[in-house]
Amino acid sequence: MSYAAAPPERDDRLGFAGTLARWTRRVVVGSLLIGLLLVGGTAVRVWQVARIDDTRPADAIVVLGAAQYSGTPSSVFEARLEQAVKLYEKGVAPTVVTVGGKQVGDLYTEAASGKNYLISRGVPEEQIVAVEEGSDTLRSIEGVDRVMGELGMGSAVLVSDPWHSLRTRTMARDAGLEAWTAPTRQGPAVFTRESQFHGIARETGALIWYQLTHFSADFPYDAGQ
Repeated sequence: MSYAAAPPERDDRLGFAGTLARWTRRVVVGSLLIGLLLVGGTAVRVWQVARIDDTRPADAIVVLGAAQYSGTPSSVFEARLEQAVKLYEKGVAPTVVTVGGKQVGDLYTEAASGKNYLISRGVPEEQIVAVEEGSDTLRSIEGVDRVMGELGMGSAVLVSDPWHSLRTRTMARDAGLEAWTAPTRQGPAVFTRESQFHGIARETGALIWYQLTHFSADFPYDAGQ
């Protein structure tokens, strides 16, 4: 009785080069799928946290800085400050912290211009702490964490644009603060679908970068001034 020879394994038929090419394609496709899931999942999370208004009592309301012009907050910054005023008037926290340094040639820091604006809106000066440092979100959060620690404060409601909320909260919690978010619902960051899409895309990339490297990546913001 004779038996037919078993067919050669597929990898043997392909040879080394063919097998390598096949596995390379699998790795590339798998990597792309993982990347898409990571980006898509992060974008959804950015969107979800942007919708949260967590106004539980805290030690301080922290307003993240934005552009200012000779002491006058930009419309983006003004929207954040107005939200802080509302939270302060609701009694969310007894102290408002403004944060942000200044660009070369500026006369005022973001923190100082924010403090002056809050005073003009009726927030008592003695209830405002200006942290005049921070050229990006991470450095700003680190400055806030240090100053709040020195003042015996450990919890904060963070005020920024909706799409910035998740990254800001993540950095604050990594620094050791008990942090929640209550973003502004007005201003250029939320005016149009285009500005909303840009904000989500920007923060998705910046958050992934931070989670991978623990460095900040504040990409250019063009929602308007």
